[in-house]
Amino acid sequence: MAVHSKNMFSIVLSLWSWLLLLLTLDGLVARPNHLEWDPVIRLPGEVVDDAEVDEVGTRWAVLVAGSSGYGNYRHQADVCHAYQLLIKGGVKEENIVVFMYDDIANNELNPRPGVIINHPQGPNVYVGVPKDYTGDNVTAENLYAVILGDKSKVKGGSGKVINSKSEDRIFIYYSDHGGPGVLGMPNMPYVYAMDFIDVLKKKHASGGYKKMVVYIEACESGSMFEGVMPKDLNVYVTTASNAQESSWGTYCPGVEPAPPPEYITCLGDLYSVAWMEDSESHNLKRETVKQQYKSVKERTSNYNNYALGSHVMQYGDTNITDEKLYLYQGFDPATVNLPPHNDKLESKMEVVNQRDAEILFMWEMVFSSTLTY
Repeated sequence: MAVHSKNMFSIVLSLWSWLLLLLTLDGLVARPNHLEWDPVIRLPGEVVDDAEVDEVGTRWAVLVAGSSGYGNYRHQADVCHAYQLLIKGGVKEENIVVFMYDDIANNELNPRPGVIINHPQGPNVYVGVPKDYTGDNVTAENLYAVILGDKSKVKGGSGKVINSKSEDRIFIYYSDHGGPGVLGMPNMPYVYAMDFIDVLKKKHASGGYKKMVVYIEACESGSMFEGVMPKDLNVYVTTASNAQESSWGTYCPGVEPAPPPEYITCLGDLYSVAWMEDSESHNLKRETVKQQYKSVKERTSNYNNYALGSHVMQYGDTNITDEKLYLYQGFDPATVNLPPHNDKLESKMEVVNQRDAEILFMWEMVFSSTLTY
């Protein structure tokens, strides 16, 4: 009996040894550049994929809030939030150019002076945001010059431009009102579709980037690119709405989720908070541009309720959607163990049509003033 048990033990030990050897060889064949097991849980700051680290040159970003006035609080809140997201992702401050009128944080109507929030329970996203182009310097001309990297054409402001090279990637995000073939700016003239696309063509012709991703939050924003956006510029664009519909404000007074009771204006826009909250809840070294597009498209439609949502559209070079988001937005080490994508961040949200948001703001102003008497 003792001999039999000993033989059985030897057989089991031998089988285990062969199994471990086979598993090890399988791992080496599947991942020839890795000699150790891939851990399930990593420490913050630990490299996720060595092969991807050297794929990117320099990341650049242009963030534009095209409105002014406290009633348009949400647009500057969107842009400030985007800045914080990029900074956490390791995008350098000197490579981010911010356009915003800067009349919100210290506005007399702001219940929290010096503070801007983009979510009802969100942090102050105004902290540290650079004042590159503010007030009268938030112009279409300066925007074009910044994208083209042409300091000689910049008037006022910090003078910072996108001085990118052929191996670099650029991320452009714009938030404001729009109309057929036009995006608003606080100073005339507006940004017109063919002028903007002409700037993209010039930037491409100069060899000033490798690839570019553009996110546009505005009503009828699809009309800026529908039928006119080339597919050979290495530029991928998504818009908050198609060419004929409004986009939507959210975190507004009287709707759910509501802002803190002292606020009389919307804190954000549906498409904008959708992409930023998506980025903050995922590992961007795992999530692709395509995955974010699909997630944002679903949430911005208010989960197929287009009476209270809009159609997120895409234009240009859709091959870029296979790339990982961190190549444009950076990577926050604190998200290392988050999934590449997940289910809905929020249930259906109550929203306000962008064009009605100003009326809501004025109503809230009147209503709040009557309470003081």
